[in-house]
Amino acid sequence: MKAICLTPGTKDLRLMDRPEPSISAPDEVKVQVLRVGICGTDREEAAGGRAQAPQGQVDLIIGHEMFGQVVEVGSAVSRVHAGDYAVFTVRRGCGHCLPCLMNRSDMCQTGEYHERGIWGMDGYQTEFVVDKEQYIVRVPPELEPVGVLSEPLSVAEKAIDEATRVQIARLPDAAATPDWLFGRKCLVAGMGPIGLLAAMILRLRGAEVYGLDIVDANSTRPQWLSAIGGRYIDGRKLTPDQVDDSLGAMDLIFEATGVPSLAFNLLDALSINGVYVLTGIPGGNRPLQVPGAELIRDLVLDNQVMVGSVNAARDHFQMAVNDLEQAQRRWGSHLEKLITQRYPYSEFATSLSTHAEDEIKVVLDWKGN
Repeated sequence: MKAICLTPGTKDLRLMDRPEPSISAPDEVKVQVLRVGICGTDREEAAGGRAQAPQGQVDLIIGHEMFGQVVEVGSAVSRVHAGDYAVFTVRRGCGHCLPCLMNRSDMCQTGEYHERGIWGMDGYQTEFVVDKEQYIVRVPPELEPVGVLSEPLSVAEKAIDEATRVQIARLPDAAATPDWLFGRKCLVAGMGPIGLLAAMILRLRGAEVYGLDIVDANSTRPQWLSAIGGRYIDGRKLTPDQVDDSLGAMDLIFEATGVPSLAFNLLDALSINGVYVLTGIPGGNRPLQVPGAELIRDLVLDNQVMVGSVNAARDHFQMAVNDLEQAQRRWGSHLEKLITQRYPYSEFATSLSTHAEDEIKVVLDWKGN
């Protein structure tokens, strides 16, 4: 079978022939890959950045945002059947710490996990994959056009779920509210795929959503946000320190930019008792000067919380699928507009090197190439 392979630490990316995997245990599932999303992690790997081949191998099959169709199941599998659409999760546990033993490798305590297509395990940019049933989530047939969004959406699901749980646990009035997010003012910084999907989750929960970026208001991403009831903020016209005065303080801030200076400056917009969740991962190691005393004083005196969140567990993937269903019922085919570029897998080099002005999500198609 064909697979897109990378020699980690280099820019040597090529299409290779690999043996087709087969089921070897009763709890395994074989999936034909239909589509795989491209994200910043893939482009970082392709540029020679962080990646690791499986032990004993020189090359790594890249790709972690997969969507496919089940072609075969082991005798003990009950969660999916042949013909079902499905997605596999990304991270695999260390096998030692309690979170990993509970299938919560997203909270691994040892750091010895592996990630398919990224770190120590082959990924999904290939024709067929086999994995354990515990890592699969069924996707309803009606979500076939957008099922590939499940993985990035799962990252946003986890982050928002964690932030909400923190608030419910610590605020005296939160437990009496059917949905803490309903009517809350929420700011999403960064209108990439993760940010827009986070905005979608928040709108589904009834939040008042503002999206911050530095692109023109009539461009693709702000227009997508506007169509789901969000309001766009051009960060070139309204600086972070002006957000509170202009729009009011935000109950929740979802950071998806990976820009440290912006992340800290946005704390000025956080409300008393507010929660700030960070998902963006900065590149490089440039030093950053922040007003430490002022920052800590505000966090303490205003009862504010900052939470970092990465990866997602199987339950978050299920939440993603559930929300995709809700979003499709509410906004119909508008959801599909998040996928702005589609390429056959043979054009992988173009998909990884080209960043179109209107890009939101790039997808490689593995069926009918």
